[in-house]
Amino acid sequence: MFSLQATMEDDLEQLLYEPQRLLGDLRATSAQQFRVVMKSLLEDKLGRLDSDSLAIDWGEIREEALGCPGVNRSLFVATLERCFQVLNPLECVKVLGKLLRGSSGSFLQPEVAQQLPGDLREDAFKNLSAVLGEVYDQTPARVRSACYSWMHRVLRTATVVPDDSVSWVSAEHLWILGRYMVHLPLEEIRKMSPVEMGLFISYDNATKQLDTVYDITPQLAQAFLERIGSSGFDIRNTSTIHRLGLLVCFYDDPELLDAALARVLLHQMIKCTGLPGSRAAVQQLKADLLHIATENQTLNETLGSLSDAIVGLTHRQLESLSPEAVHSAITTLNQVSGWAKSQIVILSAKYLAHEQVPSFHNISQMGVLLAGVGTQTLHSMACRDLLQVLRGAVSQYLCDLSPVQHHGILSKLAEWGDPVSGIAQIPGTFFKEVSLFDLWKGPQFNASALKDKELRRSQALFLYEQLSKTTDMPEQLLSVGQLIKGVTCSHIDAMSADFFLAHFQHFENNLSLLSPTQVNCLAWKYWEVSRSSMPPFLLATLPARFLASVPASRCGPFLVSLGRSRLDRLVLDSHKSSLVLRKVQECLGGSVADEYAVDILGSLLCHLPGTVIERDISPRAWPSALHGLLGCSGLSSEQKAAMRHRILEQCGPPENWTVETMKDLGPFLALFSGNELHSIALKFPDLLQQTASTMEGSLPPVFLWAVFESVRNSTNKTPSLDPVSGCHGDTAPSSDAIVRLAEANACWKAEDLLCMAEDTFLQNVELLGTIRSFSHPQLVALKEKAFQVWGAPAHWQEHHILSLGRPLLALTESELEQLHLSSIDAVASLGQRAEWTPGQARSILKAFLEDSGCGIQDLKSFHLVGLGTILCAMNGTEISLIKISEFRVVVARIGILHCSRHVLAEFKRKAEVVFGSPAEWTGSVLQELGTIAAALSKEELRGLHKELMPYFQPSAIWSFPPELFQELSPAQIAFLGPQNAAAVTQAQRRQLSAPQLQSLERALDGAKTHAWPAAPASASPGHTPPSGAPPESPEGLLCTPLPTATACPGGT
Repeated sequence: MFSLQATMEDDLEQLLYEPQRLLGDLRATSAQQFRVVMKSLLEDKLGRLDSDSLAIDWGEIREEALGCPGVNRSLFVATLERCFQVLNPLECVKVLGKLLRGSSGSFLQPEVAQQLPGDLREDAFKNLSAVLGEVYDQTPARVRSACYSWMHRVLRTATVVPDDSVSWVSAEHLWILGRYMVHLPLEEIRKMSPVEMGLFISYDNATKQLDTVYDITPQLAQAFLERIGSSGFDIRNTSTIHRLGLLVCFYDDPELLDAALARVLLHQMIKCTGLPGSRAAVQQLKADLLHIATENQTLNETLGSLSDAIVGLTHRQLESLSPEAVHSAITTLNQVSGWAKSQIVILSAKYLAHEQVPSFHNISQMGVLLAGVGTQTLHSMACRDLLQVLRGAVSQYLCDLSPVQHHGILSKLAEWGDPVSGIAQIPGTFFKEVSLFDLWKGPQFNASALKDKELRRSQALFLYEQLSKTTDMPEQLLSVGQLIKGVTCSHIDAMSADFFLAHFQHFENNLSLLSPTQVNCLAWKYWEVSRSSMPPFLLATLPARFLASVPASRCGPFLVSLGRSRLDRLVLDSHKSSLVLRKVQECLGGSVADEYAVDILGSLLCHLPGTVIERDISPRAWPSALHGLLGCSGLSSEQKAAMRHRILEQCGPPENWTVETMKDLGPFLALFSGNELHSIALKFPDLLQQTASTMEGSLPPVFLWAVFESVRNSTNKTPSLDPVSGCHGDTAPSSDAIVRLAEANACWKAEDLLCMAEDTFLQNVELLGTIRSFSHPQLVALKEKAFQVWGAPAHWQEHHILSLGRPLLALTESELEQLHLSSIDAVASLGQRAEWTPGQARSILKAFLEDSGCGIQDLKSFHLVGLGTILCAMNGTEISLIKISEFRVVVARIGILHCSRHVLAEFKRKAEVVFGSPAEWTGSVLQELGTIAAALSKEELRGLHKELMPYFQPSAIWSFPPELFQELSPAQIAFLGPQNAAAVTQAQRRQLSAPQLQSLERALDGAKTHAWPAAPASASPGHTPPSGAPPESPEGLLCTPLPTATACPGGT
């Protein structure tokens, strides 16, 4: 019996990894057997087969099968081919629906959609149409078009119309089409019977349906609006407006509305935010309606009734509001999405000006505006009020606060008599700002209190070590939130084989939280205790020679397991990655033969070499492969070149493309040449602009220029010349053009930007401030425009600084010194930028110290966080003046800065006061220090125990000067682990000896360096002085106060 069970399990497993064989078997089964398969898919629960020697859990087998790539596709195809012959249509549609939902429709290709049965009963047809609507967003445009063609064919066949002057489309047809109604030809809507359109719009669910048509074109939306207006419904009636769904985003002739109806329409237009490709038109419509809604009334009087259109108000309009008006409208303002940070700052200040004293009661009313409360204001609140904020409903908005605001709250809690209780109540993502020092000095945490908290790795290392010494149930620690980040190789090695195998699922379920070094240790442990059942993806993290242990018969599980993981997180070394991919190609037999191979590859598709993409993906597999490749980020230049070649080969030249081809190619449009993009821009200008507006990352200049030309050619302006400014009216940027261009705004000439109208600048300054591709002359032009509109920097307020963005980098040192920088929040917006010259950074530091009245020795922890990269401009004397009590709670924040070596050395001196000498540092301390650890001396680096090497942050590794890095011994280098070994730079490599290079290659390969010893005895992040806390030098001995310094706000 045992042999029978093993044989059955082997056969079932082989079927899971050979979906084409499964499809063949399903096609070959008898009608009765096939009926059993279909029924098993329909059952909510499946039982077990148990006997003395045989146990089979059919439910578990089904779940495993449905979760395996390719199996869903095989079952879907087989169901489509045979189910309607053996079961009733409703049951078959239910099976198809379950399979489609389980795969997000990824295998629904045009040729499959064309095979959908055309003779279904009405109820089955409606159900299947509804299922296709559910997976609409996950399917390519070509598939949507094919599904619509099937639905059209069925509906059209069943409909009799007298002649072509009347559309076949009825109200019921629109209800059945659902999302697919946007594929109807324009003429069919225009010919649709007014009675049928009236029936459709009067249906209660019509609004819900129209709320989902995100891809409707403006032309089709206008046709619907016109037809609804002809059907007896008054488009200018409040009741009708409420029924229009997303059609309100295309409302025409707003000038005919009165103020009340304009406000109704504005409220309905909240749903237009997610409409792709129509952002500029929607903004303009909202602006027009806003003007009508406030006619004969002030903004103060109408503020609470303007819905999210108030996001379009300029700084000047927001500043004109009275505190009373903001207070009265807070229930509207606190729910609006889309605010810019500068707008939130203005509104928050207005609201709190009415309240006078910030308290839990008034803060709890602020909702999204909480992010605009100044750090100093948060720090001035009573501790009990802050604790109520942490516990109250408004805590959901704490994640929107900046790091400097988080530390303002933490600093205040530290002043309380029971700071540890306060820290325990800090929720979610906010918790990662708690310092290692504060965790160390407090009593032990309860593991359950960490369940929903985001942890830095240094926190997790300390807490896991601490908790593992006191718990009687170590398995519970593995399931507590992000605590698994703190599991070390020592902990893994100490696990018994039974414990490790029983609880490995915790690691597998949280793979994204684990470092490559942790995964490497897990792989070695699994290899030692149960290599026969080892998850195949772990083999990729072991030395490359282990790949040879994968026989051809195990290629299926190997590919599926690896495809479910992220190769770029498992293997960081490019050479080793190429060896893994070579094994993948070997398992594929040298080519990606069909869509089933694409299913099995999963995320591995993103890592296939360019040569494979160009030559080895078959035409049959290409549609599925293209759909999968669209989700890949960070493709190499070789892969991109192969994609372009393959797209042209499969789709032909751009002038032959269809609308569906354009939509399906998405971000790959950026791969094409100037001439090809010119053809695309001529044929599909709107789609090109729409696609460009959603693309992220660095875009090729030739692509940006094509988008720019497309937008400029679509605006028909009459050339004009302003004799005073010398500006040509046809070249000055308009609001419409700026919104449509997005990153392609980088193509404006500097003189064009300077010619921008004042209103245009005010409406779009936030967007322009985010453009990454602006050159220095363009940034200077925008700075000069800001001078024209706002005056000299001395007149700017905090919201001006927050909104200007990257053009701030063009300010000269003297201009930076003019800025009013008493607010640490304004400084934080500058301190997050790394492009400042040393002179500019010194000017910002000088302006902040002068305007805030702070001396260096008065800086609080949140001041240090806010200064950010500006700290790198401090000299040794200034750094020595920073209080240890403030420094020790922001070590991790300072450790992410990339300062010069002499600055890092000064911070390292302070770190030694907190954590002791480097000889006393533990893994959690090295993690906390980040780049500060790169300031170790030769002697200190040589003296570090080799087992501490994996705990350096990668940023610290590549920050070591090559002449210092070469001081590491071969043993230390071997212990770097795969992640830190991958951070070693070419300059560092060149300084290494042959034995050191050999050790580095072993680390990159994932070689096992040792049987992991027990963890260091102390769970504290450093030495423990007699007092139980790190020693702090008396202020008079530690630093010399600046002679003119006074205590800054919040200081003690």
